[in-house]
Amino acid sequence: IEQADNAAIAGWLAHRLPTGSAGTSVAPPVAIAMPGGSTPFPIIAALIEHDPAPAWERIAVWPTDDRIVPEAHEASNIGKLRALLAPAGAALRPLTEAAAPPRFALTWLGMGADGHIASLFPNADPRDDDALAVRRITPDPLPPHAPYDRMTLTIPALLETGAVLLTLGGAADKRRVLDDALAGAHDLPIARLLRAAEARGVAVTVFA
Repeated sequence: IEQADNAAIAGWLAHRLPTGSAGTSVAPPVAIAMPGGSTPFPIIAALIEHDPAPAWERIAVWPTDDRIVPEAHEASNIGKLRALLAPAGAALRPLTEAAAPPRFALTWLGMGADGHIASLFPNADPRDDDALAVRRITPDPLPPHAPYDRMTLTIPALLETGAVLLTLGGAADKRRVLDDALAGAHDLPIARLLRAAEARGVAVTVFA
């Protein structure tokens, strides 16, 4: 668990993403999963400005979860990601029930103070052996700032990855929830994800 500002986290990400021109290569794009919420977007903005810049034309970005609203809606994660990353050259992949997520080079997650990750809220009882990669979820209670059903990657899909990055945005309440998860003091979604990551040998880096 490390402390870092947005620029430092952007630098960490940049070193794990492809750089340089794709040239004549026909290799498939590198897939990464990115979260919504207030914490990641300033980091993404810093990542776009990083030198050297990621080779966005070689990267496909999937949201870890999204609200079921039109892409132009202010609550749409894919809409916000597209507005930032499409001009840089990235491909954006909307999350639908019919989507077939690939193996990600990197899964980037945030976490709520209730221990949810992506849109895997405690009431959803997320399983580390879920047979589905994508689920439709209704949070209970519905967050008043975003009272919408969600599409979310499941724990197995999130962990079909080379590495996990978890950013907490400096929130003390979230750090307590994370510390309790690491200590085995609860069974919230973040605790289930961390246990499953350890069992699968997936490295998790945390910027608190």
